Amino acid sequence: MSIKLGCIADDFTGATDLANNLVRAGMRTVQTIGIPGEPLRGGADAAVVALKTRTLPAAEAVAQSLAALDWLRAQGAEQIYFKYCSTFDSTPAGNIGPVADALMTRLGTDFTIATPAFPDNKRTVFKGHLFVGDVLLNESGMQHHPLTPMTDPNLLRVLAAQTTRRVGLIDYSVMARGSAAIRARIRELKAEGVEIAIVDAISNDDLLALGPAVAGMPLVTAGSGVAIGLPGNWGLTPASRQAVQARAPGLQAVVAGSCSAATNAQVATFIESGRPALALDPLRLAAGDDVVEEALTWADARLRDGPVLVYSTAQPEQVRQAQGALGAARAGAMIEDAIARIAVGLVERGVRQLIVAGGETSGAVVQALGLEQIAIGEQIDPGVPWCSGHAPAAQGDISIALKSGNFGTRDFFIKAFG
Repeated sequence: MSIKLGCIADDFTGATDLANNLVRAGMRTVQTIGIPGEPLRGGADAAVVALKTRTLPAAEAVAQSLAALDWLRAQGAEQIYFKYCSTFDSTPAGNIGPVADALMTRLGTDFTIATPAFPDNKRTVFKGHLFVGDVLLNESGMQHHPLTPMTDPNLLRVLAAQTTRRVGLIDYSVMARGSAAIRARIRELKAEGVEIAIVDAISNDDLLALGPAVAGMPLVTAGSGVAIGLPGNWGLTPASRQAVQARAPGLQAVVAGSCSAATNAQVATFIESGRPALALDPLRLAAGDDVVEEALTWADARLRDGPVLVYSTAQPEQVRQAQGALGAARAGAMIEDAIARIAVGLVERGVRQLIVAGGETSGAVVQALGLEQIAIGEQIDPGVPWCSGHAPAAQGDISIALKSGNFGTRDFFIKAFG
């Protein structure tokens, strides 16, 4: 089979976010967990390869992304989409710049665009600056991210620190004039030697205008928002009805590893509602305490009465204390491993509807559960759908929602099971 759009996502929640937008915009989409070892089977317009490369060393992220590119091109992909987070999560060393550079070189292209804009989730770009809701990125809570603290909202500066390519801007005044003006601006930038252009977008209208302007561009780099404007380039339109899959019957649980402001609020709302929640202590994990088994024993006594929450989510000061004692990498890895083992244990105990909060956490959980491919179902909140896939621990299918730490309303954990 041959696909139209081949997508590389740098984490698992981002992959489902992108697949969700493509499906809603009319593309039959398959999401794989990692790079498949065989050709894609069945009919699809797009394939999304979910990687866990956002916080890997840049060289490893590049190698995995290039391998995903090679597989997607072997499936006939006409255009490649490198998907990163709507908060542009990265460090001065990468990985957005290095991966984009490598993909451009492999594809033999000298120009691409970059924009994390996703207005439906209150991520907008204005004059090259990224806003989260009404505040700049560096005032949104992302400045406290334990692995990729975002302290500069100027995307031109952020990206320029990660690439040797010249970075330019397609600003809001161009976007307001539509696709023809965007194409003209791209020609101007290329003539000036610009190779990557940050794109302003403050509404879905901007993204819908951008879609036709990048038709035929070998590589697009963006958050998931740009996806809404691409299917039309192949004559596809939003489906008359979105495929709704029945959720797998069984017990319900949430595991949360994100320390974002949004997930902190969701954890607090779940607890305030009187539902059972258990916090994991990274220092006890480091001391060798069997925190995983304790959590599963705790859950055993409560699962039959409704959804339970196991979380490592913490306020910035608590995160700093844990990192100070253990080191950021060690603390993060221990928590991810513990939550992944807890998730497997919960599924073994009959959980068939599982919410996972946090990109790195979702990657660890999906890999531990042995999910290889997932189908996209109903949307819970913008960017977060229910998905389904075969999990060996369940000896059958489970329903799973992979929630970016920054996404979802305060009552997300509660309404998702409604």
